[in-house]
Amino acid sequence: MIVFRPRPAFAFSHPAHFIALGFGAGLSPFAPGTAGTLVAWAAAWALSEFLPPAGILALGAAAFLVGIWACGVTGRHLGVPDHGAMVWDEIAAFLLVLAVVPREFAWQATAFAVFRFFDIAKPQPVRYFEQRYGGGFGVMFDDLVAAGYTLLVLALLTRIVL
Repeated sequence: MIVFRPRPAFAFSHPAHFIALGFGAGLSPFAPGTAGTLVAWAAAWALSEFLPPAGILALGAAAFLVGIWACGVTGRHLGVPDHGAMVWDEIAAFLLVLAVVPREFAWQATAFAVFRFFDIAKPQPVRYFEQRYGGGFGVMFDDLVAAGYTLLVLALLTRIVL
């Protein structure tokens, strides 16, 4: 099956597309998921000046709920339920991670690398949820599990290293 790469016109043709494509980050020709995760990192860094961690956590939860709708609509319009250009799942999930991780570059860079690993490798049960649940919920939920794995690894690192 040939999957087309969405163009900017597609991203602006429906509000759900603009959101699901991460405000354009998903249009990146190289590593759109990484671009989406970087958008989340920049957003969390900027928002942390105005919001406490609980506020960023609430924003990530709201982003997750909006993403169920946006990714569901966009996946249907693209003809691929979990198109690689849809990066809102990475944005919402990584916002949740950054709400918990200390606001220090080393911690956040480690969280970024670990999250990208789990998002790309999709170990069980990430792969299970991705295959079992379709639509916007499935797209969003597998990244939520990857975020949970990321927090587990970081918690283990604090026990081992610190």
